[in-house]
Amino acid sequence: MIEQDDERIAGTETLNDDYDSPWKDAVEHYFPEFMAFYFPDAYNCFDWSLGYTFLEQELRSVIHDAALGKRFVDKLAQLKHKNGDESWIYVHIEVQASKDNDFAKRMFTYNYRIFDRYNLPVGSFAVLADDHPQWQPDRFGYEVGGSRHYLEFPIAKLLRYADQIDALLTSDNPFALVTAAHLQTRATRGKNSERFQVKFTLMRTLLRKGWSSDRIRPLLKVLDWMLHLPAEMDRQLWHDIQATEGETVMAYVTSIERIGIEKGVQQGLQQGLQQGLQQGLQQGLQRGLQQGESKLLRKQLERRFGALPAWASDKLNSAAEQDLEFWGEAVLTAPTLDAVFDNGATH
Repeated sequence: MIEQDDERIAGTETLNDDYDSPWKDAVEHYFPEFMAFYFPDAYNCFDWSLGYTFLEQELRSVIHDAALGKRFVDKLAQLKHKNGDESWIYVHIEVQASKDNDFAKRMFTYNYRIFDRYNLPVGSFAVLADDHPQWQPDRFGYEVGGSRHYLEFPIAKLLRYADQIDALLTSDNPFALVTAAHLQTRATRGKNSERFQVKFTLMRTLLRKGWSSDRIRPLLKVLDWMLHLPAEMDRQLWHDIQATEGETVMAYVTSIERIGIEKGVQQGLQQGLQQGLQQGLQQGLQRGLQQGESKLLRKQLERRFGALPAWASDKLNSAAEQDLEFWGEAVLTAPTLDAVFDNGATH
């Protein structure tokens, strides 16, 4: 789960999501690698050759109680144990990006609700992506008159990797790069020049892994989304990557969600050329950039919050570039649609 924290309220950036979230995308695309990287003991217990299934609707019905808190990333997967037992095992995953004193209780509650629904073993695992080194909740329970009910669950604290960036970049596990991107995103809040260099390094590192297109494309999208930059800097970044990597990057660039920005640039160029004036070219480029940003933001909002009401569409249609940048960062962490637009923008 990710919640709106003090840094976001103050106008700086916290971590994200989306398409609902980069973390959710990464977990879905690289689930075995996720378990292998953060929870290797658990990974070795499961028979991955038999596949796995995510249970989105089932999880929603189990955790329908809004009083349990706003969730960032939570996944429920069904898979088999290596011991040959034909019964399914259920694995519940949470990624928590801010300190929450009720987090362990929520893990406990979800665990017993899932068990109650399926009457089968449930494993609970948590990735703690917050900024508090000493906050490491890994158990919850109670005792009454000799009756005990407890849950202990493995945690992966991302701050533990803060001094291992070089090692993360050389790892063959996609979640090493996700972890590096997460840490570098937090380290470069409000420092776009530094973030530009970090993002360039991570993107180029990924492109040089020699992985297949299917393996690289989703991860490119995740890294691009986490390390958010203003549109103009993003365009320069991809220009620089193409200049250094040549044809290598062209095999992947069309799958990047931010290609909407590039399409906007192309539209702006066409408009400007048709006008035949330098002023028209500049105006067309600007309009194209904003149209691309607006189109991308609309997709992200709809992916996370569903169909947009009229008032939200009106805001997007009339937005200035500054508005789109504010909202583009807000959608990463805002718990509601209203909160996205209540983030200090001009409209």
